[in-house]
Amino acid sequence: MAIDIKHVNTGTHNRVGTSSANKSQQSSSQAAGAAAQTVKGDSVSITSQAQQLQSAQAKLNDIPEVDIKKVEEIKAAIAEGRYKIDAEKLASNIEQFENELRDLN
Repeated sequence: MAIDIKHVNTGTHNRVGTSSANKSQQSSSQAAGAAAQTVKGDSVSITSQAQQLQSAQAKLNDIPEVDIKKVEEIKAAIAEGRYKIDAEKLASNIEQFENELRDLN
């Protein structure tokens, strides 16, 4: 439920040149109106988009930053001399990464 702030102080009236008795009466009526609004209670709702983002963030937090299994596989391949570098694939990946960075600007 969204909060409508357009009509928050609808019960207050500002008059120029009022006496201090009127001002005191106005401030007490304002306080009563504020108390009545407080009694209703506040509520917050989260949009479905925000809920999806929150869910995605929780899933990302569960994923380790480094894939230990992949690191071990690469270490073993290097140690055994089976690790080959595909220069064309590497160049293509670098180009794709640079294009993505350029698109961000």
